[in-house]
Amino acid sequence: MSLIKITNIKRDFVLGNEIINVLKGIDLNISKGEYVALMGPSGSGKSTLMNLLGCLDTPTSGQYILNGNDVSQMSDDNLAEIRNKEIGFVFQTFNLLPRTTALNNVALPMIYAGYSKSERLARAEQVLKQVGLGDRMDHEPNQLSGGQRQRVAVARALVNKPSIILADEPTGNLDSKTSVEIMNLFNEIHANGNTVILVTHEEDIAAYAHRIIRLRDGLVESDKPNK
Repeated sequence: MSLIKITNIKRDFVLGNEIINVLKGIDLNISKGEYVALMGPSGSGKSTLMNLLGCLDTPTSGQYILNGNDVSQMSDDNLAEIRNKEIGFVFQTFNLLPRTTALNNVALPMIYAGYSKSERLARAEQVLKQVGLGDRMDHEPNQLSGGQRQRVAVARALVNKPSIILADEPTGNLDSKTSVEIMNLFNEIHANGNTVILVTHEEDIAAYAHRIIRLRDGLVESDKPNK
């Protein structure tokens, strides 16, 4: 059963009076429980594809079925709803609210999902413990190391029990030792049954994934299992 099924996806951008074809017809199937790295040089279209996968953007043409829903031509409101329910994002820059505790940062997506305050805090506490930050719940981001901030971001991504964890260069701002810790955390998350899609330009980070999809010039150049 495909969790993600993309058929002939194209994405054009208009720049002045010129049309730039960034994605030129991509087909992709990702099953539930896969661990995939999306790679490609600058300008290959990987960020554009990530935005489409994450329902942050819609394609110019083609079809995107996410967990049984055709999200290709959804309105912004419907996309926001799907995004909140189906996708947990982890970004290179953490994107945490500065003067807010780790616990409240993690609980935030649950507000939009309509949970009560007690449900939000209980679940946020549960995932913070899961990522090894049970003793840092009342700390604000500036009281945490880079690795701890990224753990908070991972916990926030997990809080709504999404279908997919989408991580964009999740170790880009971390030193190599901390990067290994965060990637081991992604391994655990994947082992718990989550589908993980990792966008990276670093080979050693992509090596953690079980399948590597490489883009070049807006097309899939290769799609291979990672032995």
